[in-house]
Amino acid sequence: MQHRPKKRFGQNFLRDQQVVEQIIEAADLESTDNLLEIGPGLGALTDRLLPCVGQLHVMELDRGLAAALQARPEANLQVHMGDALRLDWGQLLVEPPYKLVANLPYNISSQILFKILDNRQLFSRLVLMFQQEVGDRLCAEPNSKQYGILSVLCQNYFDIRRVVRVPPGAFFPPPKVHSVVLCFDALDQPRVAVADEVFFRRVVKGAFGQRRKTLRNSLKGAGLAFEGLNEAMEGIGIDGGRRAETLTLEEFGALAEMLRCRLAEESC
Repeated sequence: MQHRPKKRFGQNFLRDQQVVEQIIEAADLESTDNLLEIGPGLGALTDRLLPCVGQLHVMELDRGLAAALQARPEANLQVHMGDALRLDWGQLLVEPPYKLVANLPYNISSQILFKILDNRQLFSRLVLMFQQEVGDRLCAEPNSKQYGILSVLCQNYFDIRRVVRVPPGAFFPPPKVHSVVLCFDALDQPRVAVADEVFFRRVVKGAFGQRRKTLRNSLKGAGLAFEGLNEAMEGIGIDGGRRAETLTLEEFGALAEMLRCRLAEESC
């Protein structure tokens, strides 16, 4: 198929078959698996996935590429044309668990991750391509510059490991950055129990909102402060003078629960 890559869609098509095979191996597919692929593009992954699984759902925004996929004869292929960020995954993916395999458009990869987190009950494993920088953030540990919002939120629900680093030449057109494939295995239970996931996410985002500021000041800037905040943090063993990147998952969990309870009291 002749197709000119569209920059506005972040189209960099995977063409390295060795990388394709490493992705397939990491997905550990079985003939009964149900699978989702986001942004199949010219079908380098789709071609290899279809013979391996029971059902393959693909989400494609580009009308021309979606039409080509819809014209394929495979009965186990279901094409959903539209923006993956706007499609209702819960209505389309009705036979979980699914595995998700994708060469994600880099311009929306972080947004897709938040969408995955919102729908994580649908998935048992993810094998995803990211820009190297984003991959480093996802795998980062506390006390590193890469450690941030995505590190905390994704590591609370998934085991994450690197599969393979991918050079620009593996794509057409070649991007200006290196890439990495990561494998996410869903945990049976979150590493840290969260009473209110929306609030937990708000706390994590607020804490990292101004990375150079102390935790107490970042929380204040995010509207999460109250009189006695320093003492309350000390009560759970967290110094308000620390920065967000030094907190472990467990500390974020304790911080969010303390803030949730105290702010609820303040509002009464």
